[in-house]
Amino acid sequence: MPTMKRMLAVAAVAATASVSARPVAQTMPHGRHPRPAAPTGSPATRAYRAANAKMHGVMDIRFTGDADVDFMRAMIPHHEGAIAMAEVELRYGRDPEVRKLAREVVMAQRAEISRMRIWLAKREAGK
Repeated sequence: MPTMKRMLAVAAVAATASVSARPVAQTMPHGRHPRPAAPTGSPATRAYRAANAKMHGVMDIRFTGDADVDFMRAMIPHHEGAIAMAEVELRYGRDPEVRKLAREVVMAQRAEISRMRIWLAKREAGK
């Protein structure tokens, strides 16, 4: 029976091999989400990529140092991105269960965006 030290060494080598075996395009540089190695040109994929790029661009807010304000300001574009992705599903998706979830996401995220904007407006008015 192998020793614990040997088992850990084998596990470490296996983990390293699986990480380094991934194509470079699938790694997560500096906290970004992984990207597929071979992108497809389908209309849905192009729409998802556009929504994702827009969301990540506008989420890069100027931070104030106030955790509450920064959370609200960053979450609004995050939720808008979720709505955009749900709308792609509603346009191109076919599975009734997924489409139902997408409609629910749109409704929930719009309500939360409204709450966040109201909170930010009250916070600004109180200064």
